[in-house]
Amino acid sequence: MLVVGLTGGIATGKSTVSTLLKSRGIPVVDADVIARQVVEPGTPALSQIEAHFGPQVIQGDGSLDRKQLGSIIFNDAAQRAKLNAIVHPAVRKAMWWEVVRHWFRGEKVCVMDVPLLIEGPLHEMVGKVVVVYCSEEIQLQRLMQRDSSTREDALSRLRSQMPIADKVAYADVVLDNSGGWMDLADKLAIPSIRNRLGSSASPLANDQAEEEKPETETKLDVGFFCCQDQTMTL
Repeated sequence: MLVVGLTGGIATGKSTVSTLLKSRGIPVVDADVIARQVVEPGTPALSQIEAHFGPQVIQGDGSLDRKQLGSIIFNDAAQRAKLNAIVHPAVRKAMWWEVVRHWFRGEKVCVMDVPLLIEGPLHEMVGKVVVVYCSEEIQLQRLMQRDSSTREDALSRLRSQMPIADKVAYADVVLDNSGGWMDLADKLAIPSIRNRLGSSASPLANDQAEEEKPETETKLDVGFFCCQDQTMTL
């Protein structure tokens, strides 16, 4: 089974790509979803968080108080590192179990949707890396429109992340999302996916004739988590 790592930058459209892939029947393991699951009430990770940060980060119903936790780690690198040390291993373990389940089901490809794929070790553990790209200016415009933020605030958020141009250097496939939704949907049609990832990544292919696998990788033009600081999303 081909395991594909999908990543991008803020406002590049990675989540849209992930949604489109799911709509085409391709299994997607979402790091953000799993990051929430591993800190649900009764989980070992939540118990460790409470033990380290105190009962003030636990709400009355036993769930994690993300706002309170965010206020603790926002300007404290050491506390943020501690949180990462608790949650990251739990997320990685849960993600790989999901991948294994898809393998047992006979899937030919599985996509791991990880915001910080390049910043962490996971990009070295996948068969292909796909980076969803658009220019920094388009990122800024989308971010300002989405969050009704000023250009200065949007630029500050953008600067807090690894530049998308740097992520491109790690990509086997660069998916240019500078256009609109329809343009992106066309690029994610099954034949297009197969061309970019190779013929082994065609679980939905009903064609009788197999397309040739490209000799070279196709490239288009070019924390896990975040408690408001782009480092942890619980």
